[in-house]
Formats: sequence, structure tokens, C-alpha cells
Amino acid sequence: MAIETAVVVCAETRLEQLQARFNTRAQTRFYLEQNGQDFAAYQAEHDTYHHSLEAVLKALARVLKVKPLERQYVARNLFADTEVVVVVGRDGLVANTAKYVGGRPLAGVNPDPSRNVGVLLPFGPDTLLAGLRPVLEGKAYPHRTVTLAEARLQDGQRLLAFNDLFVGAETHVSARYGLQYAGAHEDQSSSGLIVSTGAGSTGWLSSVFNMAWGVQQAFFGTETAPKAPSKAASSKTKKAPAAPAPPPRVALPWDTEELIFVVREPYQSQSSGIALSAGRIGRGTPLVLESHMPVGGRIFSDGIEADYLSFTSGTVATIGIADEVARLISPAETPGVKG
Repeated sequence: MAIETAVVVCAETRLEQLQARFNTRAQTRFYLEQNGQDFAAYQAEHDTYHHSLEAVLKALARVLKVKPLERQYVARNLFADTEVVVVVGRDGLVANTAKYVGGRPLAGVNPDPSRNVGVLLPFGPDTLLAGLRPVLEGKAYPHRTVTLAEARLQDGQRLLAFNDLFVGAETHVSARYGLQYAGAHEDQSSSGLIVSTGAGSTGWLSSVFNMAWGVQQAFFGTETAPKAPSKAASSKTKKAPAAPAPPPRVALPWDTEELIFVVREPYQSQSSGIALSAGRIGRGTPLVLESHMPVGGRIFSDGIEADYLSFTSGTVATIGIADEVARLISPAETPGVKG
């Protein structure tokens, strides 16, 4: 089916978010400068973003119909097979868009390379049309396939994740639930669970490994554990000891048929265990959770807390690999992509 429309997903800049809060640009400037912030930096960031966005819209309008779509409406938008999706923003905007487009081709544009890492943003406003050409011509296009995670409730509600799912309480209290994995069951009390995709395995999941490694080295390491300072040195401020080389991580390919789950800070007691604290989820080995929280239990994905599933007492969530995938258009010269 021929592509007729480009849906351009955009986001508010920090300056626009602040102005929505303080009503006018002058009041926003006063607030920032009163708090020691550089208003000019916010303005420059805003101007750069909108200059790039305008360039993208003008370029696309030469070859397609153009439909701008603000970030907050992505989850409710119905994407068509005659549309290609273009995201102009940070890497996180690509992740939060990809899970809603149903595997349709998606191109990420970096509007500000000086401020954005751009792992998911291979194009600039000036290279976008060349990257879209195979898609518009109906040809096979170079792309990266990303496996998505899925949380499905017993009533059919579901939520997808590009990077990770979080299951837990909406506030900083213990999450209580029953966990079933690989034929075993355990009631747990913890700070919640992270379920990571391959794309997310170097993100939030990596911070769990950082914490575990730091605790191991500080309290149980032998040669690398920091020593107590001497009395002579105790009155002086010292730099933290250099961190040892980090341990091997679980870094998965983006298209792997596997997810990783980790329980955050599991608590062991008479009624809660810690035996099932981590594992690998495949298509034949889902993770099943039953909430024991009367209020406040939630499941959200990719850091967007406003888009969540309620996970309260009696709710059962099955977490596994989604049938859908994300397809991120890549430049033709990118090695290792699929056509």
C-alpha cells in the first residue's frame, strides 16, 4: 500500500512546558533567572528544536501530506498503513512512539545533535527524505527491528514497552504480589520489578547491575572494598575511591527473542521470599504476577507514568514478548540492518 501521509510526532520544549506553567514568556524568564538558571540557554534550545521541526515539515510537504501529532496524543492516535511515522525529538520520544505504531516504518530525526545522544535518531532534517525514499517507493528499506515487551491483564487490557516495563506501587511503598516463573511461585514484597527488552538492556536495567556491583564491592569484596580512613586522614575530605571495572552485563540484541526481569530490592520475611529475583523471559516462559495491593498498584512502560495499567488486588498480569515489533528506518549505509 502506497505511503500517502507523514505523521510527524513532536514534543514541547522545556521552555514551552515552563511557559504553560507560568502563562507568559516574561514570567517564565523571571522564574528561571530568580533561580539562577540561564534563560538564554532555554531559548536557544527552543529555537533550535523549532527550526529543525519546521525544516522537517517543509521537506516532507514536498512529497507527502503532513500530519503533525503532539506527543500527548500518540497513544490515542490510530495509525494507518498509508502513513510513515517521523519523530522529531529526543531518543525517548522514539521509544514512546514506536510501541503505538504497530510495526509501521518509523524514522527518528535528531533536531539538536549538540544536546541529544541520538542513538534512535539517525537522520537530520537534511537527510530525512533520502532515508525515506525506499519506503515511499514501496521497496525494502534498511531498518532495525526491536522486540517489544507486553503486559496483558486477565480482562484483555495490554501495554507494550520499547525499553522496559515497571510493575509496582505508584508511590515509594512496598509492592506486594505473587510471582510465577518457570514452574515456581513466590509471594514477594519489593520496590517493584523491571522487565527489560534488548533495546532497554543498556538503560534502566544497567543501573540495577551498577547498584548490585557497588554493594558487592563495598561490603563483600576483598581487594577492592574501600578501607576505613585513618585518624590522620579522617578530618580531610577525600575523593571516592576509583570504581573497579564493571562486571559483565546482560546486554541483549535489539531483536532478541528474550526479555530480562529483575526484582528491585526484594525483602525476605515470613511471608515474602527472594528466590525468584531475576530471570529470562522467552515466548514459552512468561512471567505471571498477581497483585496483593488493595490500592496504588501500577504497570507502566518506558518511564511514562501517566500511561499505565491498574494493578490492584486480584489483577493478574502476564508479561512476555509482544507479537508486534518496532521497525526503525536506518540510513542505507548502516551495517547490520535488515532490508
